[in-house]
Amino acid sequence: MELIVEIVVAFFLVVSGIFGFTGSYGLIKLGDPMSRLHAPTKATTLGVGGLLIAAIVSTYVFHDHLSLHELLITLFLFLAAPVTAHFIAKAHIHRHEKAEDLPDPGPDPEWAVLHHDPDDVHRRTPTGNESAR
Repeated sequence: MELIVEIVVAFFLVVSGIFGFTGSYGLIKLGDPMSRLHAPTKATTLGVGGLLIAAIVSTYVFHDHLSLHELLITLFLFLAAPVTAHFIAKAHIHRHEKAEDLPDPGPDPEWAVLHHDPDDVHRRTPTGNESAR
């Protein structure tokens, strides 16, 4: 039984190391900020998640103790990392993109913060405040 658990723990550690390395490598090698944002948020989240899962399994089997600290850290990581990546991406769009360069929002222009309607009386600024043209 212990050999199987050691293999499972080793598998999670190796997979998490591969994901962590891939995310770090992508952060260095990818060119634009939006691509660089994608690599660490996806790959490194899986890397740290695999490490924490290996710690949970190892602690439970070898020490007869179920530690919920790792489970809470994993849950927080899986919830916080995508939200943080979304905020960083929105900040990048507001700082570096023009409304004219973004895709057409279709029939509902209110779904996005940047408006495309040239006849609109108000235009939202990057801070989110509305100001008259």
